[in-house]
Amino acid sequence: MTESEQVSTESPDAGRRAVVTGASSGIGEATVRALVADGWTVVALARREKRLKALSEELGDACTYEVCDITDEESTQAAVDAILAAGGVKALVNCAGGAIGKDPVATASLDDWRGMYELNVLGTLRITQKLLPALKRAPGGGTVLVVSSTAGIEPYEGGAGYCASKFAERVMARVLRLEQIGEPLRVIDISPGLVHTEEFSLKRFGGDAARAAGVYAGVPDPLTAGNIADCVRWALDQPDTVDIDSIVVRPRAEGSYTKLFRKG
Repeated sequence: MTESEQVSTESPDAGRRAVVTGASSGIGEATVRALVADGWTVVALARREKRLKALSEELGDACTYEVCDITDEESTQAAVDAILAAGGVKALVNCAGGAIGKDPVATASLDDWRGMYELNVLGTLRITQKLLPALKRAPGGGTVLVVSSTAGIEPYEGGAGYCASKFAERVMARVLRLEQIGEPLRVIDISPGLVHTEEFSLKRFGGDAARAAGVYAGVPDPLTAGNIADCVRWALDQPDTVDIDSIVVRPRAEGSYTKLFRKG
């Protein structure tokens, strides 16, 4: 039996212990805060230790952290070994992800596409595979929750690479759900529309603040990271036998990925 398959019984809160990826900012950080407020014990995962440490110190004993790059095998394995050495896991919330560039298919960078697949698809797959046995041993069963995107439902010009990776992530979640029927596991997908966070668009456009701000210009009340965290909290709070297969959530101003109301 590997370390990833072993579960310590040391943690008294194994029945409400969650792992959240991408926890150093945006939806991931908001999800950590929401779950801790709801009585969960959370292990926050991300690459930036300074931010994770600050979050853990602010939230106290209910929030620990592991520095983890889910695109790296050794980093992910080390984090999983540390998590399971400390106790069981009830839920995995996959928030880590991102978009790179907005170039047309004809001129898009292969490296940009590769980076999005490594993070949005293979990273989610890697951490999910490693925690799956422990999740299924959780009291009452466990949950894999994927925060994907409406980009995985509706393609749009300039978004082929990101859309393709999010389509793949959503399909992975759906197939996992089918494959695990009869097992003590829920698989949930939450697909947000336009969410205004501090980093998503800034990273997409390589730090170009003007282009990043343009994404949200004139849009009344885009979603916040907290809105998505509330969806995560609600979905996890349902009885273990209730699987919320999919949630699609958008701001009122967004009818679809290509139908967005802007003032003026």
